[in-house]
Amino acid sequence: MAAPTLSHLILTGALIGLIFAVQVFYFYVVDDISSEMLRRELRELTDYVADTIANLYLLLNATNTNPPLEKTLRLPLDVGGSFYTLEITYDVDNNDAQAVLGIIQGKSWLNVTSWLPRGLKVDVSRTRTIGYSVKTAVAGCLRIASNVYVWIAYKE
Repeated sequence: MAAPTLSHLILTGALIGLIFAVQVFYFYVVDDISSEMLRRELRELTDYVADTIANLYLLLNATNTNPPLEKTLRLPLDVGGSFYTLEITYDVDNNDAQAVLGIIQGKSWLNVTSWLPRGLKVDVSRTRTIGYSVKTAVAGCLRIASNVYVWIAYKE
């Protein structure tokens, strides 16, 4: 009689252990899928901003005048239920623009970079870190002498 009871206890313990193991694995997979979806949505935003800046640069090069060009950015309030920030990264020594960096707030390891065309400089007096806000965000481009300066900021 002891043998059936003992095997029953062993199988019950194994079943409970399996249930907990599956839950841990399930949460890991769900978190991984969620992070990948956030990364893809953030990639769309950084690509959109980088493409807008590149288009402004091409438009400015197609004209003979030097007016500052600005385009309103249509950005969502959040990405997958998480807040985010966008900024232009640049070389501090000579202000050469490098990329648009997007970061999910509270998850700094979850960031995305979209590269900008070469030859652009950042207007450090105008550029700001933008993100989740009801304010209107703009991307801008301006030629001064032989340099083209770009920025992203909130509309004033």
